[in-house]
Amino acid sequence: MRHWRPRGTTTLLTIGGLVMLAPFLWMFSTSLRSAAASVTVPPRWLPTQWHPDNYTRLASDDYPVLRFLQNSVLVSLLATTGIVITSALAGYAFAKLEFRFRNALFGLLLVSLMIPIQVTIVPLYVIMGKLGLIDSPWALVVPALLGAFAPGIPGAFGIFMMRQFFRSTPDALIEAATIDGAGPIRIFFRIALPLAKPALASLTVITFILSWNDYFSPLIFLNSTDIMTLPVGIQSLRPPFGQQSSLVMAAVTVALIPVLLVFVAGQRWIVQGFTRSGLNE
Repeated sequence: MRHWRPRGTTTLLTIGGLVMLAPFLWMFSTSLRSAAASVTVPPRWLPTQWHPDNYTRLASDDYPVLRFLQNSVLVSLLATTGIVITSALAGYAFAKLEFRFRNALFGLLLVSLMIPIQVTIVPLYVIMGKLGLIDSPWALVVPALLGAFAPGIPGAFGIFMMRQFFRSTPDALIEAATIDGAGPIRIFFRIALPLAKPALASLTVITFILSWNDYFSPLIFLNSTDIMTLPVGIQSLRPPFGQQSSLVMAAVTVALIPVLLVFVAGQRWIVQGFTRSGLNE
């Protein structure tokens, strides 16, 4: 019986993995069909005729998917950079620096995790309008560069994660550096930050994926087709070009590739970051 338990667990996990993989296989299969074959009844898992030209059409001038891809890369990289920098600075301050109302401010920060973006989108839209950034990618980037928040990205989570990680840094290192005459800024950049590479890497991966998949905020702030990100841009392909499910699925497959690459490259750091961040209360 003991020999059957590992095999049974492996079988169940394999079945569960195939079930979760099925929508992605269907997406890729649909992307290789013709427009008519993508809506046939009953549906078929494999196309009778392969149409890889759906992907080549995405590179044409008629379908600006590559432009959407470029916009998503720019917005995601800038937003991720802003979130990671501000989260690291604020997390270290909450973990290692003493100042008035530190615990109260951190409590308010955690409360903000329970506030959805839909609640704050109106004042944020007004602010971006006053700055003249509506219908500009900077409306998605500026909040991240100015603070640990960006539309669609829970910045408070990044601060909490970095704070928990920095709490695991031995105080003896900080005290030794202080005795040697190092100030808080030098201690942060020379000691704390190099030790936080796992947490920084995992936060980078998580933030990039959230920013890349964000649909609500670009839908609110962006109107022009040439500056849309992929989630909104792919949806905009349908009305002017008809119900071409195969073409849309091809665009979704292209949009999925960067996320998979980033996740595969950083999954080890994600596990390490969460493990180290959970060592302290």
